[in-house]
Amino acid sequence: MLNLPAKILALALLAAVPSSVAIAPVAVAQVQAKPSAPPIKFRERTLPNGLKVISSVDRTTPNVTVQVWYGVGGKDDPEGRTGFAHLFEHLMFKATRDMPAETLDRMTEDVGGFNNAFTADDMTAYYEVAPAHHLERLLWAESQRLGSLVIDEAGFASERDVVKEELRSRVLSNPYGRFVSLLIPSASYSVHPYRRPVIGSIEDLDAATVDDVLNFHADYYRPDNAALIVVGNFDEAALDAWVDKYFGPIKTPATPLRRVTVEEPARTGAKTVTGYAPNVSLPAIAITWQAPRAAHPDAAPLMVLDAILSGGKSSRLYNSLVYDQQLAQTAFSTAELNAQPGLFYVGAIMAGGKTLDEGEKALMAEVAKVRAAPPTPAELAEAKSEMIAGAVRERETIEGRASVLGGALLLEGDADKANTGIAELEAVTAADVQRVAVKYLDPERMVVIRYLDESQRPAGQAEAAPPATAVPSRPFTGQRVTLRPEGEREKPPALGEPIAPVLPTASEKTLPNGLRVIVARSSDLPLVTVDLTVRAGSIFDPDGKAGLAGMAADLMTEGAGGKTATQIAAQTEALGADLSAGGGSEFTSVTLNVLSSNLDPAIGLMADVALRPAFEADELDRVRDQAIDGFQVSLSEPGSVAGYVVAPAVWAGTPFGDISTPTTLKALTRDDLAAFHKRWFRPDNAVLVIAGDITPERGFALAEKAFGAWKAPADRLPPAPPVTAASQPRIIIVDMPGAGQASVIVAKRAITRDDPRYYAGLVANNVLGGGYSSRLNQEIRIKRGLAYGAGSSLSVRKGSGGFSASTSTKNETAGEAADLLRAEMGRLGTTPPTADEMAARKSVLIGSFGRALATTDGLASTLGSLAAYGIDLGEIKVYTARIEAVTPEQVRAFAAQVLKPGETSVIVVGDGKLFGESLKKALPNAEVIHLSELDLDSPTLRKRK
Repeated sequence: MLNLPAKILALALLAAVPSSVAIAPVAVAQVQAKPSAPPIKFRERTLPNGLKVISSVDRTTPNVTVQVWYGVGGKDDPEGRTGFAHLFEHLMFKATRDMPAETLDRMTEDVGGFNNAFTADDMTAYYEVAPAHHLERLLWAESQRLGSLVIDEAGFASERDVVKEELRSRVLSNPYGRFVSLLIPSASYSVHPYRRPVIGSIEDLDAATVDDVLNFHADYYRPDNAALIVVGNFDEAALDAWVDKYFGPIKTPATPLRRVTVEEPARTGAKTVTGYAPNVSLPAIAITWQAPRAAHPDAAPLMVLDAILSGGKSSRLYNSLVYDQQLAQTAFSTAELNAQPGLFYVGAIMAGGKTLDEGEKALMAEVAKVRAAPPTPAELAEAKSEMIAGAVRERETIEGRASVLGGALLLEGDADKANTGIAELEAVTAADVQRVAVKYLDPERMVVIRYLDESQRPAGQAEAAPPATAVPSRPFTGQRVTLRPEGEREKPPALGEPIAPVLPTASEKTLPNGLRVIVARSSDLPLVTVDLTVRAGSIFDPDGKAGLAGMAADLMTEGAGGKTATQIAAQTEALGADLSAGGGSEFTSVTLNVLSSNLDPAIGLMADVALRPAFEADELDRVRDQAIDGFQVSLSEPGSVAGYVVAPAVWAGTPFGDISTPTTLKALTRDDLAAFHKRWFRPDNAVLVIAGDITPERGFALAEKAFGAWKAPADRLPPAPPVTAASQPRIIIVDMPGAGQASVIVAKRAITRDDPRYYAGLVANNVLGGGYSSRLNQEIRIKRGLAYGAGSSLSVRKGSGGFSASTSTKNETAGEAADLLRAEMGRLGTTPPTADEMAARKSVLIGSFGRALATTDGLASTLGSLAAYGIDLGEIKVYTARIEAVTPEQVRAFAAQVLKPGETSVIVVGDGKLFGESLKKALPNAEVIHLSELDLDSPTLRKRK
């Protein structure tokens, strides 16, 4: 798995808009508690073979996480083999001497847990979460992966194909994937291997051999280059004994570890680099500087500087480029501090009609300001509050705590930096921030990186091809490991005694104004989530004004209760809170996550946002322009286009078929937003959930204080619009020239939330496409290597539900993927799941449900959803029993009655010239629409001739 920086790639597509009611604003206290993050208590020891072992006990959870972090990443890729560390990450999920391929999924996902891994520049980490009584088995499995991995030609070829599809999905088909993964690092470094993309290139992946893989494992996967991290509910003495038993015998090679010794030279001047890529609808710019390593004393001030520049809507870059000047769709900064010296950069994706020259000038003006004067006390306090509150949120789960410890160890050489690093942030002064800005952000040593659409490349200028690096493979001379015959394999350890989960109990009352309030204590961590759900969403949008509900939600935090958008952002961030509003098809929610010490002032601010939004006309214009820019960007990505086309294809003639487009957004007025809010935002149409570190008594008192004055109108609630239509399925191919990958979606209508087949539907969907071991992923990724992943989704609603199965694959195999999606839907309707499938998929559902209830956000969302749908809150107590009661025949019957592949709409979006005959054969009667002719405002989806 490889994650692209969210600051750069998250372009939100805006949707609908609410209105105000006449209630006096609740005063927000200006004094807030100084945030603090509880330290992670852990033990650390080192085995004689060099393996570091870190453990932390948590008796409140029934689960455990096992993580192994290796000191090898993209920077360690052999020359001519970029992407190799990441490719190897995939191969670690294959066979060992005693475990057949995919066994780790049986040990985690199939028992209600999960597993995954990630590769970064400096590290590769593998992690599992499972019920705590599986701990010994997971330790045994990880020791097998370290000490006796099997690498063969078949597994290598299959995973190499999967990695190619991941590269196409994350980099080549994303309009800004090349900008982030390829252009910024290659332009910013001259000699250090950080200049190479962690995900690699198709050419280098093709050049790799099994010998390369075996040598890589021997070079880097060794005890003295690894850290085992265990967090959860376990006995420390038993853990020590198991670690000694399974990891202790693994020998450390006598050869020294290979280490990157290349040093990036200091820059001696400034330069500009320009890159081009297909389907870049809005230009982007980044300006980079050299920065120190993560363990350097200047790291903490640089992280605070990063937060001041782009940490939230009160940050300098957002206020200047996005809000005030409206030059950019998004603005960002990043302190990319690695184990070796890294980068600091600022950047922006420009707004429609704005130029890169304007962006560069505005960015450098903000850099000049922070170099010329220290930040204000308020800015410094806000930045620290945000960062420390973020550290608390990272500690909410056992896997989050383990990751914090692993990152500190691998990047800074000391796991305790997870705790002491917070004190270092608190100690940063305004003078420190200015000092590092002056020291590192020198205009004479910057690299300006400009990113434009391929159509803007100067005539005759060819793309600069990277120099060919034909590097021969180094023959592997060590011992090759093979999978033992079944009867000779070492058996996994027996399971321990299960630990019963303790489910939270919800208390509720209804205020005199009709607002239903639910409070559930779920954690001793000082976090609280407050969620207000209103029963009104996009299906309530008037004809021709799709996007009204979503735009209303987006504008609620942009001015309310006599406060401007910037004031709301500043107060929210000073409290270390996350405050947001969002609209769905049937509901709109306002959600607050905050440290419990700052809950009182934060819930008052939330009430202003929810009950007293201003919906100023100029804010509507600004947010609408951003939404339209975001929409244009999304038309450059195959998956987004496919998602748009699905709605009218499946739901034509119903409110679910309406799409928010520039046309409908331009039709919205301030009065529309106010009318929507006045009609639907009323206490007798809402549910308030408060979950986390809070008692019912305090929760009810806060609800009464913040929302008790909210008056319910005398008139009755209007009915929800009907969702009935008899549209026929459609088969649609959208030709997107230059698309790096094809998106394939098979979709149809399905059941409502109150359907008696609901639980059978959950299990059926999970068998088909609910995880790595599901049928779709098995057929499309594991067996054929056609995609990075394939899955399905069952969306249940009040009005009408939906089902979809989807994947992304190279353009040439889109037809094969479409056939496989429909074939597996049909097969489930004729072939009931096996007993093993049923047990595994039920465990997935039960495990994920339990983990959701363990976080404040997850618990609040679950309770709010049940209440909004009118379902008894006791459902959280009986969920497991109802899942367990589903039979294989009920799953088969659900698939036969509901999934029916012959009644589905099929949407394929990709580069038409590459589809070939397979797609024509798979979809012989498809409508073919060129992207330039696509009209999402028309029922036909075609522009008029």
